[in-house]
Amino acid sequence: MPPKISIVYPMYNEQENIHQAVERATDVLAPITDENYEIVIVNDASTDRTGEIADELAATDAHIRVVHHEVNRTLGGSIRTGLAHSKAELVLYMDADLPCDLDHLREAVPETAEADVVVGYRTNRYEGILRWLYTKVYNALVRWLFNIRVKDVNCPFKLFRRQVVEAMDLHSEGSFIDAEMLAEAQRAGFRIAQIPVVYTPRIAGQSTLARPRVIVKILCELWHYWWRRRGAKRRANDD
Repeated sequence: MPPKISIVYPMYNEQENIHQAVERATDVLAPITDENYEIVIVNDASTDRTGEIADELAATDAHIRVVHHEVNRTLGGSIRTGLAHSKAELVLYMDADLPCDLDHLREAVPETAEADVVVGYRTNRYEGILRWLYTKVYNALVRWLFNIRVKDVNCPFKLFRRQVVEAMDLHSEGSFIDAEMLAEAQRAGFRIAQIPVVYTPRIAGQSTLARPRVIVKILCELWHYWWRRRGAKRRANDD
């Protein structure tokens, strides 16, 4: 029997991408799941028509569920909300601008027979020397601090089994959420597999990941998570 799959789309001012995101999810998920799927849209207090369009789509398609934030909680808060409202045995997180082809789900789903988390790694990503350098340094830092052996920590293609979603203790409100999800899955002893995915640069809407204040927030959340993990380990050793 095909698995039920939830796809979580965090959205902030994605009115130019929302129709394509929903249509693509429907095209891919319907045959894989035999129509047993859901699309969870988290409208993160958008200031454009994203929330309105999402409600219109949900009114005509029972597979679509919409959750609205009254205040903007950025990426981490939106993903946490989406995961909390998802119900399927497999849950995929994907950005609304579709930076990775959802067809990769056809390769990812069979991997869940042996793995609890399937993470994509982008094989063709290059967005300038500064973004490349920032990505390399950040990935190396996360791998060193948390022993996460994945090639692309921030790849927005992450497929989780239900037990992983329920076991993760997530706190991030910002873009550190990608690393936190992997660190939490590994901490709980879940198996992580990786697959190559083709990267498609954003052509509509605006990414905020490279903004200085976003980078500072990522580093602050990384520090707080490391410190929290260190404290938990110390208390466990004392017991």
